[in-house]
Amino acid sequence: MLNTSPASPSSPAAPAVLGHAEGVTDDEFRAAMSRLAAGVVLVTAQEPPLDPDDPTAPAGEDVGMTATAFVSVSLDPPLVLVSLREGSRMDDLLAEQPLWAVSVLAESQRHIAGRFAMKGRISDRLLFEDIPYVRGEASGAPMVGGALATLELRTEQRVTAGDHTLVIGRVLTARLPSAEGGPLMYFRGRYRQLG
Repeated sequence: MLNTSPASPSSPAAPAVLGHAEGVTDDEFRAAMSRLAAGVVLVTAQEPPLDPDDPTAPAGEDVGMTATAFVSVSLDPPLVLVSLREGSRMDDLLAEQPLWAVSVLAESQRHIAGRFAMKGRISDRLLFEDIPYVRGEASGAPMVGGALATLELRTEQRVTAGDHTLVIGRVLTARLPSAEGGPLMYFRGRYRQLG
């Protein structure tokens, strides 16, 4: 039988907490999570054309973002998840553009990770200028040459989680363009090499 009476002041029921758990500060949480080593990826997408009804209208700009919160979710169907800061340019773009790509960066591609992690940039056009890439056949998004792996995706689901959006994508293509070198890692606030 369920007890539907209101909880008394001495009741062990925990109160609903909307912010941080009691005793956890932003700095403590950030420090704890910095001890979790993560691979580094470049998430890319192409903005839709400025005027889809006009074939002579300029194509949309390529957009890129460095991410470390990227994981495999399912093998059947093949799904991955990336976490995007809510309201970021990539979050806004993937809300309207369902096709995107991910390049798993090699340890020699630290400069690419740093370039696309810059805050407050106005345009990504110049960031892609001297980076070798191929355009994905399924997504139209740029995929970095020399990456350890590239994936093209179609958004299946978007989930709001605190100040981030979790974007779950179905894998449309998976390629291994480079077998050379190890992965680029992020640990304790810095890019690092494995080993």
